[in-house]
Amino acid sequence: MVNTRSKIKKIQNTINLWFSKAAMADNNHLATESGALIGSNDDLLIEILLRLPVTSVLRFKSVSNSLYIPFDDENESIPPFRNLDFYPDPHGIRILQSCNGLLLCRSNEEDERVHKYYVFNPTTKQFAVIPSILGGMAVRKTIIFMALAFHQTDCVHYKVVCFYFPEPDDVIKVQIYSSETGKWKISDDYMSLPDCYIDYIVFWNQAIHWYQFDDKSYFKLDTEEFQSLPSEDFENWEMTLYFGESRGHLHLVERVDPRESRLQLNVFEMLNDHSGWFLKYRVDLDELPDAYPEMINSYFDPLSLGYYIFDVFDVVRGEHEEEEEETFMVIRVPGKVIR
Repeated sequence: MVNTRSKIKKIQNTINLWFSKAAMADNNHLATESGALIGSNDDLLIEILLRLPVTSVLRFKSVSNSLYIPFDDENESIPPFRNLDFYPDPHGIRILQSCNGLLLCRSNEEDERVHKYYVFNPTTKQFAVIPSILGGMAVRKTIIFMALAFHQTDCVHYKVVCFYFPEPDDVIKVQIYSSETGKWKISDDYMSLPDCYIDYIVFWNQAIHWYQFDDKSYFKLDTEEFQSLPSEDFENWEMTLYFGESRGHLHLVERVDPRESRLQLNVFEMLNDHSGWFLKYRVDLDELPDAYPEMINSYFDPLSLGYYIFDVFDVVRGEHEEEEEETFMVIRVPGKVIR
């Protein structure tokens, strides 16, 4: 997973060649050199992307689109969704979370008390409207976040997990909705309100995980208990760029201290028993600013965190564990999403 200048040039050549072939397939009168023209036209690129299978989109080397939705979907015959108009919600619909091919969506009303939640399958175009949680308006206004739990190899049904803090209690409680029963239930366990903001909601290993790590860091669905993740390896939270799951692996990506004058990332993986993290990859991005100088913020000191402008969208593990070359990282720099 180390980028070099030659690899970046090879990637860019592959992009142009691929789009050239795609253009010839749609319009056989187009010449192969039109790939470069297509590659420079964002609107045309988007139209091509919208017509491709989900797995093909994941294999792209570069996408001029800042919206990234991770999918672990092996169905090559079904095109990805083109929009979120599956339900006539007058306020519009936004994506909250993706989980193994399903999307948890929410209406765009400003008032939390009247939000509607949906689970949408973009490959089958099927959706379900999730009923309101128990407790009425007074409880709905205290929702912190909703999380989707689904893994088709374990169960064909999904669960939606609601974290909320019912007044006047100074704790977080949980309600769980099952698509099998079509009902919500209130869990007995609870946790104190954390000192930090909860972000990066991830379903992995039959549990809902979140970042930042505090006294409690995940909720086990089988036992309906709050548990803690080891956090002693991560003292500087500003260095953490990503927390997510791919093909059964939980990852955390942190930036190596910029004072070392290197643009490097550490990719940690969690042990399956939640007992600790280990360093899985070290990613060298030193060649990236040469290829994408727009990611350099010259107003900052080169040894500061703000000098390089980029985000880590995803760590995608290969289908075959022994083939490390299949694993890649998705990064956004200004104006582009790159592999």
